[in-house]
Amino acid sequence: MKLNNKHICAFLACVILLSCSKEKIEADILIVNGTVYNGMSHIPNNQSIAVKDDKIIFVGDDKNVEIEASKTINAAGLIVSPGFIDPHTHADRDLKDPETSHNLPFMMQGITTVVLGNDGDSFYPTKKYQEQYKQHGIGTNAVQLIGHHEIINAVIGNSDINPTPDQIAEMQALMQKELDAGAFGMSTGLYYAPGSYTSTDEVIALAKIVSKNNGIYDTHLRDESSNSIGLVASVKEAIEIGRKAKLPIHISHIKCLGVDVWHQSDSVIKIIEEARKEGVEVTANQYPYDASGTSLNAAVAPRWAESGGKDSLLYRASQSKFKAQIFKETKENIRRRGGASKLLVVKCNDSTYLGKTLLQISEFLNIPPEEAVYPVLETGYVRVASFNMNTDDIHNFMKQDWVVTGSDGNTGHPRKYGTFPRKYHKYVKQESIIDLPTFINGSTSKTARIFRIPKRGQLKEGYYADIIIFNPETFRDNADYKDAFQFSEGLMYSIINGKLSVNNSEFTGELNGRVLKKDKP
Repeated sequence: MKLNNKHICAFLACVILLSCSKEKIEADILIVNGTVYNGMSHIPNNQSIAVKDDKIIFVGDDKNVEIEASKTINAAGLIVSPGFIDPHTHADRDLKDPETSHNLPFMMQGITTVVLGNDGDSFYPTKKYQEQYKQHGIGTNAVQLIGHHEIINAVIGNSDINPTPDQIAEMQALMQKELDAGAFGMSTGLYYAPGSYTSTDEVIALAKIVSKNNGIYDTHLRDESSNSIGLVASVKEAIEIGRKAKLPIHISHIKCLGVDVWHQSDSVIKIIEEARKEGVEVTANQYPYDASGTSLNAAVAPRWAESGGKDSLLYRASQSKFKAQIFKETKENIRRRGGASKLLVVKCNDSTYLGKTLLQISEFLNIPPEEAVYPVLETGYVRVASFNMNTDDIHNFMKQDWVVTGSDGNTGHPRKYGTFPRKYHKYVKQESIIDLPTFINGSTSKTARIFRIPKRGQLKEGYYADIIIFNPETFRDNADYKDAFQFSEGLMYSIINGKLSVNNSEFTGELNGRVLKKDKP
């Protein structure tokens, strides 16, 4: 058919009409051409994402809209994901200091939100540190838990004594006050003093207050090995707390720690699966390393000898009436962790011991390893990396859909700088233990749901714009046990609350994080 002027004019009118009908969107940032994993689906797409102020305002095909953005990021060849949420950190030690509140060790892994106050230890009171973080600014978002130890210490101190009913009531009142300040729940470190002195019923009494406030119970188990009640019994205790207090239970850094409990992951998984079928909400986090990290005294010293604090431990270890029993139990604890050669000192005030195994230290001092522990402890705070996990158990836990990624990031262990990139590089890309969407979903939306963090963890319109973009070929960890302070690489962009924190792999200097507060039920 031959077109005449009338046909041409009609065609142009349709084109103009269609172009005028396109929705116009004004954005601060537009991300295009990336491989998008939204945090929920297992199937990626190439949708465009637009950000305005602190929210995601568009996710989809931009052919039918007209987006004007101040900055456009071409993410071709890159992966676009929700920012990672780390459920177990000790980042509060960095966030409280204006010099380190940028939180770069975590941020450069792709983490946009960190949970604080784990293992029963938190900065107390909650409100004081909220105000402090807000005043000097923080690089990532922060979710606060209230540590069980802080509640205990405020009422009865760091001693092995049974609280009275009135003291329990006082602890419950303090717990309520901290939850009113915006804490998302409570954490316990039942392996550590003074939490280790606490009965299950005492924990349940506090957990019931958390339950009334729609909070979460996060726990370092009473025993991840065979030190006291054993790994399996400790998992059952955590589930019992959740069952009786009627609240979700989150087991931190789930593991089979030490030769006595290797290959018990199947038993632990079965127990947790049965509890979940019963209706108890049980989840866990895991770091992708075969070495744990803790203080030297926590690793090997008897708990009873720590009553009253570390000074009391050192005093008892010097007294003839106690030292033989202390050395005997210390020796057994060293054995449980695989021997003195498996304990590496990663933080110590005395450089003589730093970077050496306990076996090397004992040879240097010419005394048995169980005795060598105590002169090392006299130098001050000492941290060790403890190589005590089995690969089969690590893989087994990692494959469970109720296990999410967590760093337990603390000074001296490479996990503070490398957890999330390591899990991707080693367990997704190299070994194919899990696939990419499982890794992303278990580092984003699942963690947000577990901790009940609203409108984060997904790339979804109306959600807060916590977005990362990383290079799938270069995203990896660099920190190791010889040098635990190397930033990870491959993170190209990090957007936190709608603002660029990492641009072309460089920190922008902007402190875009916020202290998130728990909504009242």
